[in-house]
Amino acid sequence: MLALAIKFILAHVIGDFLFQPYKWVQHKETHKHKSKYLYWHIIVHLLALLVVLQFNFKYSLALLIIPISHYLIDIIKLHLKTETNHRLLFGLDQLAHLIVLALVIKIYEPYPIQIDSLFTPKILLFITSLLCITKVSSIIMKTIISKWDLSEYNKEASLADAGAYIGILERLFVFMFIITNHWEGVGFLIAAKSVFRFGDLSKAKDRKLTEYILIGTLLSFGLAIAFGISYEYVLTLIEK
Repeated sequence: MLALAIKFILAHVIGDFLFQPYKWVQHKETHKHKSKYLYWHIIVHLLALLVVLQFNFKYSLALLIIPISHYLIDIIKLHLKTETNHRLLFGLDQLAHLIVLALVIKIYEPYPIQIDSLFTPKILLFITSLLCITKVSSIIMKTIISKWDLSEYNKEASLADAGAYIGILERLFVFMFIITNHWEGVGFLIAAKSVFRFGDLSKAKDRKLTEYILIGTLLSFGLAIAFGISYEYVLTLIEK
């Protein structure tokens, strides 16, 4: 089953990412189902499947289902896509393709789908921890540091919500370093962030900004470490 799954995913990566030029994507978004590149895209997917399956026509049903479903999913995405929802649609599009691949694999190599396994204490603990280090931590940090007014710095060029995304990513990294017992990675991450932030931290005249950055960084790392240690502790209780 695993070998077949790898082959299907490889073919998907080849067709959807490796051999899909940006020119094709633009043309599809403009002309939608009338775009010739949409059909070239499906042909590339079919060829990729044939190659990774070594032209084994035992999988003829897969060679039929996967390209057709890919075409239908892409058509739906192209007609629903707007300036505001393209990131969401990208994720849903890839998820839909993976679900189709999983169902096709089940046809050839049946495997049990146990929904109950998603509700085991370990899985629920992991999901809870991820939510805590992402959304919950962001709200906690925003609540704590909102007492300081830094509106004077808001005029500086900055990507929208970049700070929030950086904080979420760094906490995820810290959490993963802790639960995989690689604490040295936390030190590396702190050092790397200090290097990138050196320009802001070295502004002696902007002491207010420097203190704000340091408080935010320490809060972010502190919360990630706290949730990481809590996860490890609760996990040991579950496994007893």
